[in-house]
Amino acid sequence: METGEIRDGTIGKATDAPRRGTPAPAPWPAPLPGGCSLSNSNAPHATLPVRPTDRAVRAGCRALAGLWWLLGLRRASGVLRHYLSGTGAPYVLDVTTLAALPPVRAAVNARLMAAETGVWSGTDDWRDIHIAPSTSLDWWLAVDAIQYRVVRPNPRYYRVEFRKTWNPDRGEPGYGIPFARLARLHETGAAREFTATGRTGYLPR
Repeated sequence: METGEIRDGTIGKATDAPRRGTPAPAPWPAPLPGGCSLSNSNAPHATLPVRPTDRAVRAGCRALAGLWWLLGLRRASGVLRHYLSGTGAPYVLDVTTLAALPPVRAAVNARLMAAETGVWSGTDDWRDIHIAPSTSLDWWLAVDAIQYRVVRPNPRYYRVEFRKTWNPDRGEPGYGIPFARLARLHETGAAREFTATGRTGYLPR
């Protein structure tokens, strides 16, 4: 049984399948069907005409992703660059540091305690958690809010799985500009929404 940090060559890269010889991950949300938006009112991918302002926003986002990288905000930079790549391919997050954040650890410990009292067993339900900028600016920019669940095959070990649909929604602000402008990048084909997932290795309780 694997323990400790996940060691997978696909961490932080787009991937459609697990590395050969490793167990398949638990089911994640399927790739966005036909480029259509999920859980928001955005138009389908590449259905709106490109305007000069869209090109300017995309150029600004590329510069922002580069700046974040130079500032050490590597996870935020990675997901923004993947959005701008326009592939829509699933993206694997290196969640080692995410799982170690105090609010995430507290939430996971609470679920483990609930499992130990018989509230649930095996695989927990998906739950939402918000990462505040004061907790981790990098993870706040990368995911803001993300879903997690605890998998506990036996009382001695557990792992934490995460998932996020990275689809900026109209009407919400983000990165200092309205999300509507980020959403238009998807709608014009200059970027594409995607699902981001990650999981820890099995950890001792």
